[in-house]
Amino acid sequence: MTEKTNQKQLGQMSFLEHLEELRWRLVRSAVAVVVIGIGVWSFQEWIMENLFMSMKSSDFITFKLLCEWFGACVDDVPVQLQSMTVSGQFGYALMMSFMGGLVIGFPFIFYQIWSFLKPGLKFKEKKMAKGIVFYVSILFFLGISFGYFVVAPLSIQFFGSYQISPEIRNDFTITSYMSTIISTVFYTGIFFLLPVVTYLLSKVGLLTPEFLIKYRKHALVVILILSALITPPDVISQVIVSIPIFILYEIGILVSKRNIKKQNES
Repeated sequence: MTEKTNQKQLGQMSFLEHLEELRWRLVRSAVAVVVIGIGVWSFQEWIMENLFMSMKSSDFITFKLLCEWFGACVDDVPVQLQSMTVSGQFGYALMMSFMGGLVIGFPFIFYQIWSFLKPGLKFKEKKMAKGIVFYVSILFFLGISFGYFVVAPLSIQFFGSYQISPEIRNDFTITSYMSTIISTVFYTGIFFLLPVVTYLLSKVGLLTPEFLIKYRKHALVVILILSALITPPDVISQVIVSIPIFILYEIGILVSKRNIKKQNES
């Protein structure tokens, strides 16, 4: 695809040209995920042992800091992992590689999506979204980090240590273990995009600070429900996850107020 085609305004492109543009954007994104995924695959054993399996250990950085700072020390999680299907380990090695490619390649993927949408925006709309790729990427990785260092290890520690009876041993499948970590980490990364969503919706007039303030209590309930879905069923974990998400909601209110103020001044 030539640079001339890339620079065409959305209104000057035919429907087929739109599809061709979208196809190439998706192809580039897929290639990025595959290339990064191959790199993740090459280090799958190290990644599995040091990034995922390490959450079972009391030496995991989160547990060490909790022990040093708050005296909340934990023991190693007494679980054994097993693969119950013929393709279990291979399948999750593929899944780990794919998710690694998706997460690491997120800035490039979002840039491709934004580059496809950007030509159809007006000059004022482009100006208000300046730097969006950078800010979205930063918030996403902050969410991923919070999910990995806080939400996921708390989940593994709670579920791995919980026993109805000492006679019942926790033998998790690799599917259950990896799904818990990957889903909590990825969803937390998505939740951290809340201020950007609020910013864009307030810019186009779909959200106002008055609306956000009016339904603050309702938002808190929704946040608590979402936190309950991605964390262990204990109050402490839910509060730990809810606090930063609610702070992001409050930041969204401030961002919305600033947008309205700028619009009134212009």
